Amino acid sequence: MTISVVVADDQELVRSGFALILDTQPDIEVVAEAADGRAAIDAVRAHAPDVALLDIRMPGTDGIAAAREICARTDTRALMLTTFDQDDYVYDALRAGASGFLLKDVRRDDLVHAVRVVAAGEALLAPTVTRRLIGDVLDGRPRVRDAPALGALTERERQTLTLVGRGLSNAEIAAALVVSEHTVKTHVSNVLAKLGARDRVQAVIAAYESGLIVPGA
Repeated sequence: MTISVVVADDQELVRSGFALILDTQPDIEVVAEAADGRAAIDAVRAHAPDVALLDIRMPGTDGIAAAREICARTDTRALMLTTFDQDDYVYDALRAGASGFLLKDVRRDDLVHAVRVVAAGEALLAPTVTRRLIGDVLDGRPRVRDAPALGALTERERQTLTLVGRGLSNAEIAAALVVSEHTVKTHVSNVLAKLGARDRVQAVIAAYESGLIVPGA
């Protein structure tokens, strides 16, 4: 199955570069490019892509405002790109419904991987962003969601959430728990539903907030 992508960035060379990288992949097709958030929204409406790759800072309607409308009104998943590694952008992007957040100095292979991960329905943050986000949660600073009670989770679901929080993929979790990958997907879906979490990122934050996962453990 081909992953369709809209690329939005106000810098033409950057936008074209990302589009070129993605278009060279056999399973990815860039269906449109946009120079601002409003054009990105229009392109998403016209093409219904799997992923919208959005620069955060664009003239007029910025990437976060575009992500908010795209995620609220369509099934397209938003992957944010920025040169600024600042916490406020992370929180705003996640609140807007974004499924991924990468810095613009991302390596080619990591960019392609991020598009595939987000298109598959999972969430992805740059490692530096993840560390800072979790650090802020533990320090009691503004957070994406309030800490939920984990009492509704079964023991296996708690184990699954712990491994998700340690950054393991579904395949790695399946190997660790000696179960099928399909079973892991079921556990992850149950965890998200019970915690009221939109994606794996919010579930990980919940795990740290609740003390289920201790940094450095």
